[in-house]
Amino acid sequence: MFAFNLLFWLGGCGILGVGIWLAATQGNFATLSSSFPSLSAANLLIVTGTFVMAIGFVGCIGAIKENKCLLLTIDRYAQRDLKKGLHLYGTPGNVGLTNAWSIIQTDFRCCGVSNYTDWFEVYNATRVPDSCCLEFSDSCGLHAPGTWWKAPCYETVKMWLQENLLAVGIFGLCTALVQILGLTFAMTMYCQVVKADTYCA
Repeated sequence: MFAFNLLFWLGGCGILGVGIWLAATQGNFATLSSSFPSLSAANLLIVTGTFVMAIGFVGCIGAIKENKCLLLTIDRYAQRDLKKGLHLYGTPGNVGLTNAWSIIQTDFRCCGVSNYTDWFEVYNATRVPDSCCLEFSDSCGLHAPGTWWKAPCYETVKMWLQENLLAVGIFGLCTALVQILGLTFAMTMYCQVVKADTYCA
């Protein structure tokens, strides 16, 4: 648990560092909206990095001190946020979220965040998405609960992450490294183009 939170915190540090670097070296070149000049790529990265660092730090302290209160706070927040996301399942413009839940429930053989009853609030009925079914078929989510996966997705995915923490961490660090390198090369190329335009003018 500590290692996962530490990776989360380090990721936040990396995002914050890139945001500060962008703000210091590139100014407001990446302003996303002319109406809101403070809404720039650098500022978004700084805010996101700070938030991720804070969550990771609280998780690390909770893991070191074995403070169940801190760990449960993060756990409850994550579960509550995921349950809110269930209400977006199958809605227009949320294809990614819908596909993600379908894949997770099918691959991990689970249903809902805490259990399959999480879906009852979403549908206002005793039904679940078809991806929750033991044997997939059209409208199988309308059948009896005996035909659905019983395992909670949150706990199932959390256990999988803990068992595969090293692989997930290496993948995350490699992804971050590739993105930072891509950003660095893009910035270098941008600076070279600006210098060339200045020289030619």
